Amino acid sequence: MTSRSSGTRSGSASRGAAVRTVRPAYHCDACGFAVPKWVGRCPDCGSWGSIVEAAPAAAAPAATPSLAARAPSVPASPIGAVDLEEAAHRPTGVGELDRVLGGGLVPGSVVLLAGEPGVGKSTLLLEVAYRWCASAPAPAAATPSLVVSGEESAAQVRLRAERTGAVHDSLFLATETDLANVLGHIDTVKPGLLILDSVQTIASPEVDGSAGGVTQVRAVTAALVAVAKERGIATVLVGHVTKDGAIAGPRVLEHLVDVVLHFEGDRHSTLRLVRAVKNRFGAADEVGCFEMHDGGIRGLADPSGLFLSRHADPVPGTCVTVTVEGRRPLLTEVQALVAPSVLPSPRRAVSGLDSARVAMALAVLERRCKVRLHDREVFAATVGGVRVTEPSADLAVSLAVASASRDFPLPADLVAIGEVGLAGEVRPVSAVPRRLSEAARLGFTRALVPVGCGPAATGVDAPAGLSVTEVPDLGAALRAVADATRAARD
Repeated sequence: MTSRSSGTRSGSASRGAAVRTVRPAYHCDACGFAVPKWVGRCPDCGSWGSIVEAAPAAAAPAATPSLAARAPSVPASPIGAVDLEEAAHRPTGVGELDRVLGGGLVPGSVVLLAGEPGVGKSTLLLEVAYRWCASAPAPAAATPSLVVSGEESAAQVRLRAERTGAVHDSLFLATETDLANVLGHIDTVKPGLLILDSVQTIASPEVDGSAGGVTQVRAVTAALVAVAKERGIATVLVGHVTKDGAIAGPRVLEHLVDVVLHFEGDRHSTLRLVRAVKNRFGAADEVGCFEMHDGGIRGLADPSGLFLSRHADPVPGTCVTVTVEGRRPLLTEVQALVAPSVLPSPRRAVSGLDSARVAMALAVLERRCKVRLHDREVFAATVGGVRVTEPSADLAVSLAVASASRDFPLPADLVAIGEVGLAGEVRPVSAVPRRLSEAARLGFTRALVPVGCGPAATGVDAPAGLSVTEVPDLGAALRAVADATRAARD
């Protein structure tokens, strides 16, 4: 009796395992996050209505078959025998972009350029396509460039090209949103440079999901990367960004490409920055500076002048510091305004600076240096629309606020570099000799730096004409500024 019942249970268990129902899987079409059941809002990225049912996965075989080895199509070779010319950079003709890329575009490389809508990505890449054709060795038709637009019509792109002077016989234009048609244009034109604007608008009919979804973006990017590597086509993909500034689509998108660039800028400012986030062919901490104007976009080889204001006489509440964007030192002017307030909670407004660091600097000034700020409104900003987030600007922010509060101007030839701690100490920062050289080049004659960052400590001579003073804390910096101001008046 016992054996019979146990056999019945084992038989029913085996039948249940054989007919086990596979639950449908769901994932977010915006970020790829998987959930066990349908929900209205993605728990990961917060998108509404983006949860879709995934295609059922194929059942795994009962036993994994053995994989037989086969001869590779290209045998392995000693690393010293690899031809370096295959990874040689070709300049695009846009100097600031070449600086970020490490010298130019490498044939077969894939670059992802992401940025906010309207920041100027299409304008910059149209200029790159034109320069690629104009600077190509004869015959120019041997390496044409192909621009595929999935967002604008051909007439819209032609209007922009006429406005910026980017019309060339070897620059080809196509408007497509189908991956098969894009590959057909590549076969016909045989370009040396391919620009796809944008990867989120291209879809493949063989892949489930809508254009811009995780599955489509992954499939389109993988196909284009394979074509670029096989045919040696330098490829630039334009990517959308989310409201948080991250690149839209799956994270694997950044792993598939060789270079990831972020195009940054404010619509109300002419300044644009191209920042390298990933670069397999060069440094990943370079920054290129551009200026938008009516005739298009142009590189700024020396952008420091954009971030400085010009005053006939020194003005209270202004101080100049030297920041480092990538490897490039940039002089930046910090401005502050302190005004009486009748409100119980005085306002604190910040533009272009880290609000948390500014609030900390105000607290240190009031507690350590007895600068009265608790009943006053404080406004702090940078000049030229540049955003400064590194701690090296703390000393300049503190001096500008103290100058505005006590209504005394700082010397016009002074730069301040250093991080301010909660105890009021001025902490060392990196690349001080490079910052001082940039300040001396632009005519500044005095500099305040942390202890241990001066010429005696670093062993690097101070630039000619620049007097460097080491300050241990914020109080010593205020005293040094006051002495310099009195000396200038006398």
